[in-house]
Amino acid sequence: MVFNTGAALLDAIVLAVVSRDQEGTYGYKITQDVRNAIDISESTLYPVLRRLQKEECLEVYDLAFDGRNRRYYNITEKGRIQLNLYKGEWLGYSRKISQIFEEAHI
Repeated sequence: MVFNTGAALLDAIVLAVVSRDQEGTYGYKITQDVRNAIDISESTLYPVLRRLQKEECLEVYDLAFDGRNRRYYNITEKGRIQLNLYKGEWLGYSRKISQIFEEAHI
């Protein structure tokens, strides 16, 4: 992707991905789902998950899977409120950018 992904956009994508599973989802799956939208490494994603947890937008729990613990993330009510804010901002922003591209003479 040629466009830089800012922290707010990355937060919004992560919150949206996590919100899709009612029981929560684990880190590796989050990475794979986020990669469907943007190119991101696990080393970039995990600090985002930790920060969103610290900001109380995500809650974390561990479950045993194949003999080891797997860390799961679930969106909190505060995270849903933040996601809703991001979604509203994104809709207005993307509409304006799309209009500029549509009016461009190529």
